Amino acid sequence: MNEYIILMLDDAPGGANGDWDGYIARLRQTGQFDGGSSIGSGLRLKKGQPEQAAGLSVTGFIRVRAASMADAKLLLAGNPDYEAGCSVEIRELPPG
Repeated sequence: MNEYIILMLDDAPGGANGDWDGYIARLRQTGQFDGGSSIGSGLRLKKGQPEQAAGLSVTGFIRVRAASMADAKLLLAGNPDYEAGCSVEIRELPPG
């Protein structure tokens, strides 16, 4: 199994609300869920430059295991942000 991180972005008109508890419970039942969290605001730092507000509108992440990117995409079904029209990014994590 490969490991993936799903990043949720806050770009849907009107924002997103939904049944996160139910979605996470369904992911846990698959045995492919490895954790996640909402993410608050932060800072973007670059050596020698003034600090800035974090530029990405990432609001949370979920870590999952799946056989392929296509299988990881299937885990988006029921994701409250995805279902509300927010963008999500799925990134494969390197073997560690």
